[in-house]
Amino acid sequence: MRIISWNVNGLRACGRKGFRRWLDRCGADIVGVQEVRARPEQLDEELREPKGWNCAFHPAERPGYSGVGLYSRSLPDALETSIGEDRFDIEGRIQIARFGRLLVVNGYFPNGNGKNRDLSRIPYKLDFYRQLFEILEPARDRGEPILVMGDFNTAHRPIDLARPKQNEKTSGFRPEEREELDRWLREGWTDTFRHFEPGPDRYSWWSQRKGVREKNIGWRLDMILASEAAMPFVTAAALHPDILGSDHCPASLDLDPAILG
Repeated sequence: MRIISWNVNGLRACGRKGFRRWLDRCGADIVGVQEVRARPEQLDEELREPKGWNCAFHPAERPGYSGVGLYSRSLPDALETSIGEDRFDIEGRIQIARFGRLLVVNGYFPNGNGKNRDLSRIPYKLDFYRQLFEILEPARDRGEPILVMGDFNTAHRPIDLARPKQNEKTSGFRPEEREELDRWLREGWTDTFRHFEPGPDRYSWWSQRKGVREKNIGWRLDMILASEAAMPFVTAAALHPDILGSDHCPASLDLDPAILG
């Protein structure tokens, strides 16, 4: 069983670059996409209702902004898009789907920058992290298997970006943002990619400036976290920088399908 997360940076644009073909060839059972930046009715049918997939989208109220989508081979048993506060829900950032025993969260975590890159959204970003944590905590405490995938908009440790020293004051690598990820891991969540891959130079986002991706000057912002009850079923985790179509690349997780039952 495979789960994939991908910030597509505009699903319509990614669609023009081969997303539909990739979707059928990726081998996934569940694909979560972030930064859809379109309402469902604005998507071509092959993106909105591709044959062989069940699809659900949660757009932002603001046009052309944020938004998440979930493609799955089987229909979820339940799907929720609210984490209990309008200021988060109106931005189209979360889908919480249940497949048997497994809870799959598809999230587009906020960037801490305001309109003028003034860090003014960091409090909002951290509140979003904390609110989602609290929403999931009862299920995690009951021992339910949970996966949280998406663009976390935070590089956790210096190894997770190419130029940590130059970005210590940049949103995405500030101490308060990294500490919030630390808190999740201290409470029992596992960064599945780092569980399998401790080495450097592994990134999931690159600036669109010319030559940056080719030189691998990137950040690892896209992750799949697993609860304690989910980790025994996790068999592999990977990033796929060879997959183009967005400034992010997909992150994948392979699982024993017994996790569902």
